[in-house]
Amino acid sequence: MSNAVPSIDQLQELGLPTPVSYWPQTWGWALLLGILLLGVLILAGRQWLRWRRDRYRREALAQLHTLADLRELPAVLKRVALSMPLSAGERQRVPTLSGADWQAFLQRHAGAPVPHDLSLRLAALAYGPPVADEQLRAECIAWVEHHHVAV
Repeated sequence: MSNAVPSIDQLQELGLPTPVSYWPQTWGWALLLGILLLGVLILAGRQWLRWRRDRYRREALAQLHTLADLRELPAVLKRVALSMPLSAGERQRVPTLSGADWQAFLQRHAGAPVPHDLSLRLAALAYGPPVADEQLRAECIAWVEHHHVAV
């Protein structure tokens, strides 16, 4: 037995393991990654198109929330109806709608129940004195938020 004290100079460095690539080793994983990326791109594109298509809705909601004179409510709703993606025939009829026809249009495109007298109350705003009917404003906001169109 030797009484030699080990020295740090005797230490040998261990070899590093061979590097492993993070890239998939088979074409199946690459194909799956490609399909996944394509799906994400398609979903992002659809979301972006929906966001662009609903620009009129966001602008109308901002205007409805800041309206000082509620007599502008009917005009805002008509502009929303004209901005909706409708068929050509239906779009041409929107400016002339009033009374029961306007009520039917609002009901047909509503995503939530519409009061049965909404069009009458909107028409009364145009000819009456300025009123502070916050319930009417809330109903118009709800219609703009929830109306649906077939695309």
